Amino acid sequence: MDKILVTGTAGFIGFHLIKKLVKENFEIVGLDNINNYYDVRLKYGRLKESGITGNIEYNKFIKSSNYSNYRFIKLNLEDKENLKRLFQKEKFDYVINLAAQAGVRYSLENPQSYIESNIVGFMNILENSRYTNIKHLVYASSSSVYGLNKKQPFSTKDCVEHPISVYAATKKSNELLAHTYSYLFNLPTTGLRFFTVYGPWGRPDMALFLFVKAILNDKHINVFNFGNMSRDFTYIDDIVESVKRILKVIPERIENVHDKDFSPDSSNAPYKVYNIGNNSPVRLMDFIETIEKKLGKKAQINFLPLQPGDVPSTYANVDELVKVTGFIPETSINKGISNFIDWYKSFF
Repeated sequence: MDKILVTGTAGFIGFHLIKKLVKENFEIVGLDNINNYYDVRLKYGRLKESGITGNIEYNKFIKSSNYSNYRFIKLNLEDKENLKRLFQKEKFDYVINLAAQAGVRYSLENPQSYIESNIVGFMNILENSRYTNIKHLVYASSSSVYGLNKKQPFSTKDCVEHPISVYAATKKSNELLAHTYSYLFNLPTTGLRFFTVYGPWGRPDMALFLFVKAILNDKHINVFNFGNMSRDFTYIDDIVESVKRILKVIPERIENVHDKDFSPDSSNAPYKVYNIGNNSPVRLMDFIETIEKKLGKKAQINFLPLQPGDVPSTYANVDELVKVTGFIPETSINKGISNFIDWYKSFF
């Protein structure tokens, strides 16, 4: 039975990925520092749903009461010594790094936390993966790396040299560091550029959560760029299915390849980057209208200018993902929003 380390398992994507992986033939260790970037009650709620209950102490394992093949440990990625001991003791076969300081707008307020978590923490993941001969390191990047790119749909074969937020810059840095480790130390790495993930148990700083909460409580919602925005909204189940399939698609070093044959998402190193998106951007106002129909209530809207760090639209080219996995993310916003609102009403 292969052993997988999944970081960020009290987070939105990590929580759902655990529910997917425990059904496979894996032994799983989940890791999270349970920081207070948003309401920790939601994080503890996700952990409880995964069978992680009781007194959660730092650097102490807890066995899941729901899944015999799942254990959890509270740990910071920046904690170099304890992370090293964890890797040396557990001898993981695979690592899926989803832990990060999230949020584009918050990165304008507190950039230092992004450097510590997303760069220093990721560097520690790379170092330990290198020295313990991990078969495959899969890590979360972001659609935000496309920054000022204008050509759409966004392709991993396009250069991404103009990020417009600290968050995006740290994710681009992750891809550069991963390529360096892949090239120098033959460490197979795959970066996944997630596009606007949504669904049950989602983050409370994301649009869907904010909109539903405000509409139900007769509060105004803020709609930026005066509503002239679109997003490639990607349902959480499509995200985790893609991650599960990518785990076993391990990049290999390619010999006798000329520089002219390289593209930004690959080289002769065992390195790859994929987009994971719905390949179908939705106008923000249509997204809001779908929420209104499900709730049976109209939104009260404050139209505001485009915010620093935001881009007007995102649109993923997922040809490479489909090519290697045979999977197409395509959950409709009608189904995805309905599932989220059902969960929201039940949880709150």
